Amino acid sequence: MIMDKILLGHGSGGRLMHSLIREYIAPQFDMKMLADSAVLDGDIFLGGKLAFTTDSYVVSPLFFPGGNIGELAVNGTVNDLSMVGAKPLYLSVGFVIEEGFTMDSLRKILISMADAAKKANVKIVTGDTKVVDKGKGDGIFITTSGIGVVSGGVELGPDKIRPGDKIIISGTIGNHGVAVMSERNGLSFEPPVLSDTVSLVGLVDLMLGFEKDLRMMRDPTRGGVATTLKEMATESGLPMIISDSLLPVPDGVRGACEILGLDPLYIANEGILLAIVPADTANALVGTMRSHPHGAEAAVIGEVGEGDPKKNGMVLLKTAIGGTRIIDMLAGEQLPRIC
Repeated sequence: MIMDKILLGHGSGGRLMHSLIREYIAPQFDMKMLADSAVLDGDIFLGGKLAFTTDSYVVSPLFFPGGNIGELAVNGTVNDLSMVGAKPLYLSVGFVIEEGFTMDSLRKILISMADAAKKANVKIVTGDTKVVDKGKGDGIFITTSGIGVVSGGVELGPDKIRPGDKIIISGTIGNHGVAVMSERNGLSFEPPVLSDTVSLVGLVDLMLGFEKDLRMMRDPTRGGVATTLKEMATESGLPMIISDSLLPVPDGVRGACEILGLDPLYIANEGILLAIVPADTANALVGTMRSHPHGAEAAVIGEVGEGDPKKNGMVLLKTAIGGTRIIDMLAGEQLPRIC
């Protein structure tokens, strides 16, 4: 997909962003695996493999119901490490601050970052600060990088997925995107919708302790559940089949989507995960996840289909009326500047 200029959609997490990465960025750096975190082969660190990730946060507004850009940056980075089975250890943080940004707002952001790091049991150990001219930024941008360790025996990836495996989601969908959108546009919904930004480190530890044969995990941030499932299907070469009736959509998100003509499957999340797990332990794993506060609404939402040349790499949604709908990646930019 050739374009001569960057569009907002290139940062959506959807089809345009994947095209940008695959056609322009990855070839220049000889990247083989395109994932939010990299597990570095052959690098042994504290008895396991080193995992590394980096992310930038440009969310607008900076403060939204349920969180702010600071805790979002910490939680998002530790969650990316957790999705490859790593225990997050250390973070760096870089700030680009616009001249005129208030010290009070900066203090609130820093306090929230420190609190989020403490909850995730990680240390922020280094960083950088730059200031740009007034009008040349947007308040504050934050870049965080993190390292962690993947214990011996933990191997997650699309090549582990098998037909018949179950698809698990850890909680309700759409909360973060709707919370940011409502604050940005001065909207209110009943019941109120709060961002779900949390660290998933504790939940993932619980899951790995229960089921050593987890196949793959991803957190459905930009592009939502639909785009993340499409990534899993494409990378594994197998179809993913989910049921509309099993998707946990909270009333506030559902109502907002109906009013605004949005699909909750494509709305960003910041505190849930998708996991592919063996069928014979899926229900027991869900029960274990529900014992954790960040997995209280975990559910099986579908399964991995059999290999079929006509359906391989597809995501299929079984509708409430008995039909089947093909789910693709987010095409453009549903909600810009969401994380």
